[in-house]
Amino acid sequence: MRTDLSLGLRGSGRDLGECSGMSPEPTVDSRLVDEYAVPILPSRDLEETLAFYTRLGFESQGAPPDKYGYIVLGRGSIELHFYDEPTVDPLTTSFSCYIHVADADALHREWDRAGVEDDRATGSRLMPPWDTDYGLREFALVDKSGNLIRLGSPLSA
Repeated sequence: MRTDLSLGLRGSGRDLGECSGMSPEPTVDSRLVDEYAVPILPSRDLEETLAFYTRLGFESQGAPPDKYGYIVLGRGSIELHFYDEPTVDPLTTSFSCYIHVADADALHREWDRAGVEDDRATGSRLMPPWDTDYGLREFALVDKSGNLIRLGSPLSA
């Protein structure tokens, strides 16, 4: 199956088929490989980040924060990585990620019961769910390092 490569690279004047090393056909059958992306986000304090996400049902899946200056957190199929960045300004950082979930309303209720504190000093907060024009029910969480985590499920969920 060939995909249309006529969209081109922004500003290059060439289409993807002309790029060095690019093959118009996939070299790996993606149906046979589990593939997923994992965000790597900054943390102004790894112990604080670990405590924040543990309260939301995440578990540490790696070494303690002080071993590598890095933590891996998991909850079901969600995996988040954080690196030590004590100079990150939680009020101006632009780090974010999007997580697809089965039921955004149910997860929001759970996290609301966990008591995410509205913290003006860090911008940390849990925002209520809303319906989008593109067919998703979403909500957002901002952690104490200023990372924006948006979560959503299909409106029919």
